[in-house]
Amino acid sequence: MRYRITFNRPFLSGHELENIQKAFDLGHSAGDGAFTHKCHEWFEKRLGVKKALLTTSCTSALEMAAILLNVQEGDEVIVPSFTFVSTVNAFVLRGATPVFVDVRPDTLNIDEKLIEGRITRRTKAIVPVHYAGVGCEMDAITRLAEDKRIVVVEDNAHGLLGKFKGRFLGTWGEMATQSFHETKNVICGEGGALLLNDSQFIDRAEIIREKGTNRKRFFRGQVDKYSWVDIGSSFLPSDILAAFLLSQLESIERIQGLRKRLWNRYSEELSSWAETTGATLPQIPKHCEQSYHMFYVLMPSPDARAGMIESLKARGIQAVFHYLPLHLSEMGKRWGGKVGDCPVTEQVSDCVVRLPFFNAMTESEQGEVIDAVKGYGRMAKAA
Repeated sequence: MRYRITFNRPFLSGHELENIQKAFDLGHSAGDGAFTHKCHEWFEKRLGVKKALLTTSCTSALEMAAILLNVQEGDEVIVPSFTFVSTVNAFVLRGATPVFVDVRPDTLNIDEKLIEGRITRRTKAIVPVHYAGVGCEMDAITRLAEDKRIVVVEDNAHGLLGKFKGRFLGTWGEMATQSFHETKNVICGEGGALLLNDSQFIDRAEIIREKGTNRKRFFRGQVDKYSWVDIGSSFLPSDILAAFLLSQLESIERIQGLRKRLWNRYSEELSSWAETTGATLPQIPKHCEQSYHMFYVLMPSPDARAGMIESLKARGIQAVFHYLPLHLSEMGKRWGGKVGDCPVTEQVSDCVVRLPFFNAMTESEQGEVIDAVKGYGRMAKAA
């Protein structure tokens, strides 16, 4: 059906089409052109990472991370069960066994207190996911990883410009990944980035990203010809996408301002409703600065969640659920996943509703959503 108010709507910040035309005028529309380099520079200067590399998706960036870590058969990677499949797939593709850990009931992030008990001599990496752009407990996670000599790869698909204890998400682990899918704050349709905070990975990351060749060294004049020197794949996005992305990055303060306003209004206007219906709104710890990526509601039961989605649908409003527990998926069960392994994940997955949330959402549209949510609450209470 066609919704009057969709869950997401892509946003143009103003100069995307102009930048795309410039990319064509420069005569370079393939990967690693002028706009790609400008995007790299933006991330390196704004976040303070040692190296940023645009990729075709966050999935691609995660796959590059797995190759960089030499993940292979017999290795284990610790991941939350409540996440998108790419977080796990990237490492499984290299032969690793996923070790699923439950999430905290407040932030829905990986429960840092459960990680140490899942570490073995085969653990290769810990992959915290900053759900909804709210930081995981990164000081505890990185301390544990350092003690155990395990690499941390942050899945920061939701968290660009979010902070944990004043430090940007994506700068805590040895490496991190970003997403610019059309549902994210900053977009280019499909795209991602690998952020490197450990210099030892930079040279090889450039090779892996260029199909396993030392092409970057050739263009820098470091070798007289380039050749195949390692495994790799084609992870470079078109400079046309980078041109689009740069416009979004340059407008990020405006974008974040729009999203902050929307998030705060949902939180303020639904707080009393949540108290009376038994629903739970997002919880942001005081030491976290969120990225305003999404606004969700945890309904008190699966039936209440289904009723809410159907009620909004009847009014032409698209609300959606989110991740299914990976440990209970067909693939997850291959590694022994069973009901009860991650009880918080199982409960949250059955009850979460994500409300429409996009940069260009009008006050009127958001008001309709809020009225519809409150209206369902009244109906449910009366029943």
